[in-house]
Amino acid sequence: MKKNKYLVFFITIALTLILHSPIWSQTVADSINGPVSLKQCVEFALRNQPAVRQASIDEQINEKDIRIGLSAWLPQITGSGIYNYYFQGTPQAGASGANFPASSGIRNLSTLGLQASQVIYNNDVLLAAKTAKYSRQYYKQNILSSQINVVSDVSKAFFDVLLSQKQLNITNEDITRLQRSLKDAYNRYQAGVSDKTDYKQATISLNNSLATRKQTEEAIKSKTAYLKQIMGIGGAKDLSLAYDSTRYEQAAVIDTNQQLDVNNRIEYRLLQTNKVLQNINVNYYRYGFLPSLSAVGSYNRAYLSHDFSDLYKQAYPTSYAGLTLNLPIFQGTKRLQNLSKAKLQVERTDLDLENSKNTINTEYVQALASYKSNYTSYQLIRQNVDLAKDVYKVVSLQYREGVKTYLDVIVSQSDLRTAELNYYNALFQLLSSKIDLQKALGTLNVE
Repeated sequence: MKKNKYLVFFITIALTLILHSPIWSQTVADSINGPVSLKQCVEFALRNQPAVRQASIDEQINEKDIRIGLSAWLPQITGSGIYNYYFQGTPQAGASGANFPASSGIRNLSTLGLQASQVIYNNDVLLAAKTAKYSRQYYKQNILSSQINVVSDVSKAFFDVLLSQKQLNITNEDITRLQRSLKDAYNRYQAGVSDKTDYKQATISLNNSLATRKQTEEAIKSKTAYLKQIMGIGGAKDLSLAYDSTRYEQAAVIDTNQQLDVNNRIEYRLLQTNKVLQNINVNYYRYGFLPSLSAVGSYNRAYLSHDFSDLYKQAYPTSYAGLTLNLPIFQGTKRLQNLSKAKLQVERTDLDLENSKNTINTEYVQALASYKSNYTSYQLIRQNVDLAKDVYKVVSLQYREGVKTYLDVIVSQSDLRTAELNYYNALFQLLSSKIDLQKALGTLNVE
């Protein structure tokens, strides 16, 4: 019984450690099963999409670069050790600042020491300190830019797959109706009520719908593969999407009276941050003529002896502290050329900002026009579905009673299928255009 208690205890501890380990947590967090919503797809993509993960790694690399640059502000300490054996002559008195005893028999010399330096002013280290804040800001904005692109791409791909799935459902319903119509036409032909024309027309329509279904099925596979790619899902993993018509109809509405502010666009903010970094670079070259100043110090112990076994018995210490000043006098106009180049880069970024404003404004106008157009189409086409259903029911009933011809049935079936396809096409186009409008406004949420 005691062994069993210990076994249960150790198993409990092991399971607790495994379940709370980062690897297990990541596996659970990154699993995606069952019909998934758009929100779940986006959240999964933000964790697993390679572009977002690369942007995060770039931020970590930048942080290491910042720490490498700032490390020069800290004291730099180095150690040194020397051993010399003199075949001819002897160490000179006063070498290394030590007052060696005069002896012609000395053959072994060794020195051990520590050297320290502390930067007081250095243009390179000052540049690293000034750019740290803005480089961090730049890479955080770069991550946000990658996330916005992922949200936009995943949302559009998600709607594209759903559209094809709804098209497949409509085609299947159309095939069911055509099969029923084909059966009715064949029975009427067998009964001598109609000729072969109705029967053949029904067969043609059915064959066309069967071909359309196959095309749609293959399109779904292709679009699903693309969705999995931008989500960061392996090709062998199945992906089933959830559809909520009421929710998507409500989510398709957006306030079109919002005013465009270019500062909301992450692309524009990235350019602004880049300009700040380039202005800092201009100041770096502008003050490149200033000297660098460091405090230095050293402590050394010298050892010498005729015999190696007695070398480290007597030490001759030396130490000093001072300042080191390095003054650039002439660099062949290198500093001036770099300064001129840095100013040109700032000027070029100003043009990028101006061009970005114009591009963002054009994107906004186009996105707003597309959204308004799609919204109007959606509102009108939504009414056509109910009308087409009513027309088909009436015409189908009249055909069975011999009032309408089969051509009328085919036309009403075609109108119904077209109305349903147009409705879902308009809905998902509206949702996609809303994503474009939010992205153009800079209000696309990545949470």
